[in-house]
Amino acid sequence: MSGTGIAANAARRRLEAGGLVLCMGLRQARTVDIGQMAAACGFESLYVDMEHSPIGLETVSAICTAATAFGVTPLVRPPGHGADWIGRILDGGAQGIILPHVNTAAQARAIVEAARFPPLGHRSVMGPGPGVGYRALPLKQINETLNAGTLVVCMIETPEGVANADAIAAVPGVDVLLIGSNDLCTEMGIPGELRNPRLREAYVTVAAACRAHGKVLGVGGIRGDAELQKDLIDLGARFLIAGNDVGYLMAAARADAATLHKLLP
Repeated sequence: MSGTGIAANAARRRLEAGGLVLCMGLRQARTVDIGQMAAACGFESLYVDMEHSPIGLETVSAICTAATAFGVTPLVRPPGHGADWIGRILDGGAQGIILPHVNTAAQARAIVEAARFPPLGHRSVMGPGPGVGYRALPLKQINETLNAGTLVVCMIETPEGVANADAIAAVPGVDVLLIGSNDLCTEMGIPGELRNPRLREAYVTVAAACRAHGKVLGVGGIRGDAELQKDLIDLGARFLIAGNDVGYLMAAARADAATLHKLLP
């Protein structure tokens, strides 16, 4: 918490200091204690995946507001770029948004317009809400606090997005370019080939765009391959989607079941 009692965006601060932020994806979790679990496991952030799950806004808001109490930065991936989605998600307590399939600078600018208050954008003003702990602050302070504390993450998931990475990274108000490895390799016609030289070339292109414009490189979809993850960190990645609740639950349950079945002679 800051001196005003407003929950700071811990992940943003860590990124600004050059640190590594590990983010857990959520598709099945529906209860607010998932934020506490993520913190206990060593994650700095979590994101609720509304693109690939039926989870509703009320549950999303509850998870987000609870996560901040444990120092875990809550982000949300909406199903599209609509300003209505972005505004309601942020008003509900998310400290950032992860926008899928950002292919052009024009799309990135529209996202910033929806996610940030004037003069950076044109997000509609709600006043005191979860983002400022419902404190009755001057509107100017609320707007400035939320502008400074909101992470805007644009996902690069197509060859078009890679080709336009430099222009997307140049958009003021964009913080992170996050490569969606699985969607990208699928769009490239090499699904699942996470070590394909063509995908590696895409990583290099997006990393160069981030360096040129002072933005953070993020990578998602690389799980269980520490060698490749280390290579991407060396390339400059500082925001990693390390895995999701479904994958973690299935892996642990599968291993336990296999071990226990072997106990019967």
